Amino acid sequence: MRLLVVEDDRTLNKQIVTALEQAGYAVDAAMDGEEGQFLGETEPYDAIILDLGLPKVDGVTVLTAWRREGRKVPVIILTARDRWSDKVQGFDAGADDYVTKPFHMEELLARVRALLRRSAGHATSEISCGPVKLDTRSGRVAVDGNPVKLTSHEYRLLSYLMHHTGRIVSRGELTEHLYDQDFDRDSNTIEVFIGRLRKKLGVDIIQTVRGLGYLLDASQAPTKT
Repeated sequence: MRLLVVEDDRTLNKQIVTALEQAGYAVDAAMDGEEGQFLGETEPYDAIILDLGLPKVDGVTVLTAWRREGRKVPVIILTARDRWSDKVQGFDAGADDYVTKPFHMEELLARVRALLRRSAGHATSEISCGPVKLDTRSGRVAVDGNPVKLTSHEYRLLSYLMHHTGRIVSRGELTEHLYDQDFDRDSNTIEVFIGRLRKKLGVDIIQTVRGLGYLLDASQAPTKT
């Protein structure tokens, strides 16, 4: 999953980015509303964390512009304002959730996980596809109850596919959503990670759809008898 953090406090921005990266996300960052609005308009993020009190262009204006253009990316607003009217203004502009400063980083991470789950149509922190289970809260993966150790990139790839089970995902889409803008994006590496995942999972749930991409299909996995 690829996220954007728009926060003008450099220290807080760095803290949020670091926490998200440690949680397994690819993260881009912007320090003002103008840059944040541009990135949100030109990059395919899975969720955005947006401060309201931004220089150049304020957060509500940025969010309003995104929604006016039909961009449906989930947005969590950060605000130092605790008046109910400011929160209402954020929701009316199109926010999906909000966090009031100061906050505990674990709360923000939990809200990000919940927002990503809801946007993909999942109700709990544990996502299943046949015998494969992925816990978004702990970052653990298991097959038939047996833990599987994955690298950070393998986990990101599996997580994205499992959040979009039943839909064909192209290599280009995977590349755009798994790496931040500074990463040297080579879509050929996706094939390498897919091969590694298939070996580690040991079940045939990742299907290659020739010319289109990959499909996570639980019906292809063997069932226990």
